[in-house]
Amino acid sequence: MKNTARGLLGACCLAALSVPAAAETITVATVNNGDMIRMQRLMSDFNEKHPDIQVEWVTLEENVLRQRVTTDIATRGGQYDVLTIGNYEVPIWAAQDWLLPLENMGDDYDAADFLPPVAAALTVDDKLYAAPFYAEGAMLMYRTDLLEKAGLTMPENPDWDFITEAAEKMTDPSAGIYGICLRGKAGWGENMAFLTAMANSEGARWFDMDWKPQFDSPEWKTTLETYLNLLKNYGPPGASSNGFNENLALFQTGKCGMWMDATVAASFVTNPEESTVADSVGYAPFPVRAGGDNHGNWLWSWNLAIPATSTKQDAAKAFVAWATSKEYSALVAEEDGIANAPPGTRTSLYENPEYTEAAPFAEQTLNAIETADTQSPSDQEVPYTGGQFVSIPEFQAIGTAVGQVFSAAVAGTSDADQALAAAQALTTREMSRAGYPK
Repeated sequence: MKNTARGLLGACCLAALSVPAAAETITVATVNNGDMIRMQRLMSDFNEKHPDIQVEWVTLEENVLRQRVTTDIATRGGQYDVLTIGNYEVPIWAAQDWLLPLENMGDDYDAADFLPPVAAALTVDDKLYAAPFYAEGAMLMYRTDLLEKAGLTMPENPDWDFITEAAEKMTDPSAGIYGICLRGKAGWGENMAFLTAMANSEGARWFDMDWKPQFDSPEWKTTLETYLNLLKNYGPPGASSNGFNENLALFQTGKCGMWMDATVAASFVTNPEESTVADSVGYAPFPVRAGGDNHGNWLWSWNLAIPATSTKQDAAKAFVAWATSKEYSALVAEEDGIANAPPGTRTSLYENPEYTEAAPFAEQTLNAIETADTQSPSDQEVPYTGGQFVSIPEFQAIGTAVGQVFSAAVAGTSDADQALAAAQALTTREMSRAGYPK
């Protein structure tokens, strides 16, 4: 009897060992840009390495993603196990204890390889709270053939006067070519990311040292008038609806002479499988004002973070470690070419001569990231940090509201003076309600 029981027990144990444990499902919220879509396409590698973890994706447009993940984490909703968030949110949410510190990511996970400016923006009290999937500065991408046809040569440090001249000469509506494409879609991370960087380059600032809004300053007037002139006279139709993805598609199909935006776009506009103008793209620094040297100080990273509310933190950590590892970068290189490896995060990528040879934008990208001064983004003294955003919790709402005002101006419902007056009034009101100065 005893032997029979032992035999049955042994059989049960063997059966349990031979059946894979039930897979644990994690939900990943992410943005619908090209690098994130590529990651989803390469998920078979993760599935092979982690058969006990299944991943469900929630892929959203940028503005919608921000709204949903912010609501979920602020209300402790617990819908997601991994969040795709920016370096704007990470320090604010970490201070609220909303994120899990990323520790013990595995013996092969080389966190020390992250570019110092990128890692610093994700670190609070010496703890990393998100892992960068890719990072970016901002730069000017332009059509070398159209610039040559216009009889111009790109300066080493182009200013806004040159950009205006080039946009005018490149524009040919009869051929469906517009001199310049810029973000016009409203959103603190859409048109206001670009406009805040442009304002920095013009010497403007969001707030003075007493947190008084500065949209009534001459620097902001110059910024907005230049922006509206460029988009209304030399931009594509419907520019007020165009964000990063829309402008990427326009540039790839030969509709834009110049495009100032995130450096991460470079691999897509030079990929001959995706871009009809891949062989005629040049790069230059983000423009400065005439005689100035401020290139806007744009520094952004899309990062993977784990909310403290996740009940599947080990599985979530395994996914984050895979997606932000050197091995994932190598996988992209093997599948899609090394020029498409996630840019801006790891020092080792820029020390790889194979990458720098294959990616003509590598040097410009690295320089844009390493020279971005997010501690002093404007030439004037400011009470905040952040390059193309203001690092206070209220900025999401205020930035989006101002973005709507400026987007409406692009659409023609107001002029620059009216838009700036509206921005000044609404920002003053909201900052007062929030209790500034604090």
